[in-house]
Amino acid sequence: MTRHSSQGGDVPGYVREASRNPFVLKISMLAALGGLLFGYDTGVISGALLYIKDDLDAGSLAQSWIVAGLLAGAVVGALAGGRLADLISRRWTLLIAGIIYVAGALAAALAQTSGQLVTARVVLGLAVGAASAVVPLYIAEHTPPRIRGGTVSYNQLMITIGILVAYLVNFALRNVDGGWRWMLGLGATPGVVLVFSMLFVPYSPRWLMQRGRRAEARRVLARTRRGEDVDAELDEIESVVAQEHRTGFRDLLRPGLRPMLVVGIGLAVIQQVVGVNTVVYFSPTILTYTGLEASDAIAQALTVGITNVVFTVVAVLLLDRVGRRTLLIIGTAGLTVALALLAAFFGLGWQDSAPWVALVALLVYIAAFAIGLGPVFWLMISEIFPLAVRGRAIAVCSLFNWAANFLVSYYFLQLIDAIGRASTFWLYAGLSVLGIVFFIAKVPETRNRTLEEIERDLAPSTARPATPHKPRPA
Repeated sequence: MTRHSSQGGDVPGYVREASRNPFVLKISMLAALGGLLFGYDTGVISGALLYIKDDLDAGSLAQSWIVAGLLAGAVVGALAGGRLADLISRRWTLLIAGIIYVAGALAAALAQTSGQLVTARVVLGLAVGAASAVVPLYIAEHTPPRIRGGTVSYNQLMITIGILVAYLVNFALRNVDGGWRWMLGLGATPGVVLVFSMLFVPYSPRWLMQRGRRAEARRVLARTRRGEDVDAELDEIESVVAQEHRTGFRDLLRPGLRPMLVVGIGLAVIQQVVGVNTVVYFSPTILTYTGLEASDAIAQALTVGITNVVFTVVAVLLLDRVGRRTLLIIGTAGLTVALALLAAFFGLGWQDSAPWVALVALLVYIAAFAIGLGPVFWLMISEIFPLAVRGRAIAVCSLFNWAANFLVSYYFLQLIDAIGRASTFWLYAGLSVLGIVFFIAKVPETRNRTLEEIERDLAPSTARPATPHKPRPA
C-alpha cells in the first residue's frame, strides 16, 4: 500500500483535510473529553492543596498522598482499561470511566479527613487511568493517517484545557470559605459530559473487525474516509487481524514486540521523570517559594495553564507537518534549559533580586513540554503497536507512565526537604538530557503512515506476518 499524501505537509493542508472529515473531528473531540478528566483533576489539586492542608491538618506526607492517591489508582485503571477496551470496546470503557469519575469527584468534595480524601482520589485515579489508556487508542483507530497526529493530540489538548479550567476555578474560589470542596466537586461535570458523549459515538472499526463485524466497520469507515477506498482499508485491517493470533500480556515480551515495548515504556517514563507533574501539581507551591501569598501564586499559575493550552494547539497543527520525533527532541531540549534556569534561580538565591525568573522558567518549561513530550508520548503509543496487542500494549505503557508520575509527584516535596530546591531541579534537568539521548537512539518517525504500515515497518522480521508483502520503496 502506498503512503498517503500529506497535502503538502503544511498547516493549511491539515486544516483542509480535517475540514473534509467533520465526523472524525466530532468523534475525536468527544472521546478526548476523557483527557479533560485528568487535566481538571491535575490542575485543581494544585490550588486546593494550599487550603486543604489547613482545613484537614495535612502535613507534607498527607499532602503527598492526596496528590499521589489519584496516581496510584491510575496505575490500576490504566491496566484494567486496556483489558476492558479489548473485551467490551473502547467506547463502553470510556463510558464506565466517566461514571466512576463522577462518583470519585463527589466523594472528594465531601471528604472530612485526609484519609477519606486520599480514598476518593484513588477512585478518581481508576477512571483517569482507564481513560488515558483508551482515548488515544480509540481516536487513532478512527482517524486517517494524514491527520492522525493532530486528532490524537486532541487528548493532550483536552488535558491542558482541563488544567486551565481548573486553574480558573481555583482563582475564582480562592477567597471562598471552604472553596476547595467546590473546586473538587465541580470535577464531576466533565465526567457527566463524557458519559453522555459516549452514547453518541460509534465503535472503533478495528475493534469491530476483530469481532468479525465487517459490515458495521465498513459503515463507520465510510463516514470517516471521505472519497477513499474503504474496502481496501478493511481488507488491510482484516489481513492483519487474520495473521495475528489471540494474545495476552505475556505476548508483549516476544522478541518481535520487545523493541516497540522499549520505545513505548521509555517514552512513558521519560515523560514523567522530567518533572512535568511537579510543575502542574505544585506550580502554585513553587511560586510561593518566591515569597508570594497563596492567592497571588494561584493567580500567577493561571499563566502556566494558558501557556500550556496555546502551545498544545501549536503542537496539534505541527505534528503532521514537522513530525513526532523532531518535536519530541526540540521540546525536551527546551524544557531542559528551563529546568536548569529554575535550578539556578534557587541555587543562586534570586528570589529577592529577580523573582520573575521563576515564572519565566515555568512558562518556558510548560511550552516546551506542550509541543514535545506532552502530545507525542500519547500519540506514538497509539501508533507503534500491532493491532492484536495494541490495547494491552497501550495499557502497559500507561501503567508505567502513571507509576512514574506517582513516584515523581509523591517524592517531590520530600526530595525538596532532603536535597534542596536547586538540586531537585538539576536532577530533573539531568534526566531530561538522558531522555534526549534515548529519543535520538531509539524513537522512530511515524508521521503520515497507516497503522498497518507502521506495524509492518517497525516489527523485526521475526514478528512480521508470514504472508509475504511487497517491499516498500526506500
